[in-house]
Amino acid sequence: MQLRYAMTGLVVALSLAGCQRTAYDYSSSPNAGPAPLTAQPVPSVQGGQLPPVNNSQFPAAPTATTASMPGAQSGAMAANALDVTKESMVGSWRVNGSCDMFLTLTNLGSGSRGGTRGCVGELTAMGSWEVSGKQVLLKDRSGNQLGSVYKTADNRFDGQTSTGQQISLSR
Repeated sequence: MQLRYAMTGLVVALSLAGCQRTAYDYSSSPNAGPAPLTAQPVPSVQGGQLPPVNNSQFPAAPTATTASMPGAQSGAMAANALDVTKESMVGSWRVNGSCDMFLTLTNLGSGSRGGTRGCVGELTAMGSWEVSGKQVLLKDRSGNQLGSVYKTADNRFDGQTSTGQQISLSR
């Protein structure tokens, strides 16, 4: 039995004899640190007056037509819109297939709290929403209307922003 303890002790001693400390030895060079970075050259800055603007270089502004005016399609959409309830709007919606809109029932001003993630343009400022008749009004954090959508099918809403950008919500 004692031979077993002696052999175990010998194996442990031989195992530990092969181990050494692998941590960094800070006492070998106390002031050694990373080498400083070399400065990069900076180009000189030029100053001067810009030439006057020549208006003939720019194209003429587009003329507005009734098809591109905000609200022009809303009459047709409103006539064919399906009924919508506030409770059916709650949850996550995909906007134009590229970003997300989240609608809750938490009161915020005259509407309910809502917001977007990953959207661009006017919808980044969305803060609330409300149902008005057959349309859903999208509003910014100050209560100004950003746009509206109408229910066109189950789990699908179509409309536009106040500047005419098309909006499509789906789940």
